[in-house]
Amino acid sequence: MLCDKSFTESRKLRIHHRTHTGEKPYKCMDCGKRFSHSETLRKHQRTHTGEKPYKCMECGKSFTDSGTFRKHQRTHTGEKPFECMECGKSFIDGTALRIHQRTHTGEKPFECMQCGKSFTSNGAVRRHQWTHSGEKPLKCMECGKSFIERRELRTHYQTHTGEKPFKCTECGKSFNRSGTLRKHQWTHTGEKPFKCMECGKSFINGTALSIHHQTHTGEKPFKCKECGKGFTNVGNVRRHQRTHTGEKPFKCMECGKSFIDGTALTIHHQTHTGEKPFKCKECGKGFTNVGNVRRHQRTHTGETI
Repeated sequence: MLCDKSFTESRKLRIHHRTHTGEKPYKCMDCGKRFSHSETLRKHQRTHTGEKPYKCMECGKSFTDSGTFRKHQRTHTGEKPFECMECGKSFIDGTALRIHQRTHTGEKPFECMQCGKSFTSNGAVRRHQWTHSGEKPLKCMECGKSFIERRELRTHYQTHTGEKPFKCTECGKSFNRSGTLRKHQWTHTGEKPFKCMECGKSFINGTALSIHHQTHTGEKPFKCKECGKGFTNVGNVRRHQRTHTGEKPFKCMECGKSFIDGTALTIHHQTHTGEKPFKCKECGKGFTNVGNVRRHQRTHTGETI
């Protein structure tokens, strides 16, 4: 037995078993890419044909498969039917719930064959493996920039379109991805559901917790290929590498000024809008970013850096 996961059908067990063996018997005749499941192959083939048979009546967006379509509909309804019995947090689908539950159990069943690092999901280990190979298989048709995962490409593409479809009902601020909206909403509620088992400090999301945990282990697994400097996460190493290349891919549509990352662009954009969304809980003064409000709050507490 490779893991203790259970299934109601032998077919599902066979498909799951391939995540351990790496077997991918279904091959795309168009590009040669292989898949462990015939349905996954069919969905992939639609990336070649452009077919998107599932259309959302709410916003008109189309999808290649019914599962993704159903998940998308929940972004309109707000439905999160999958609840964690451990902490009560709810999720849009069963996969997201299972991955989340591993933050409680510490289980990381997916191991990188290259370096031995373990991950909570198959998708996470795949994305990590591309950091070894340097592969970025998804290309933006607008500017040619390449990405490791489809979600990153979609988010990037919105820098061209200016689309921000996810709106905070509390303050009206809009975001280009649902995860960013969720994290933003926690700034209103004060919720920090991810707790470090080492020191008890709590965080707004799992990524922040993982990065924090490396302050205990000293681990900096992401290396700059140019100078060898180590970083705690892939986003930081990417930003750092731009200091070598001079690349500033995030451009302000208002004045044309370019920035090294999306956060810097967002903060800059507030100089045009006058928006100061981060409020001091003590005196109500507004700031353009969370770092500035934290520094200001120390003037009330007397805390030194």
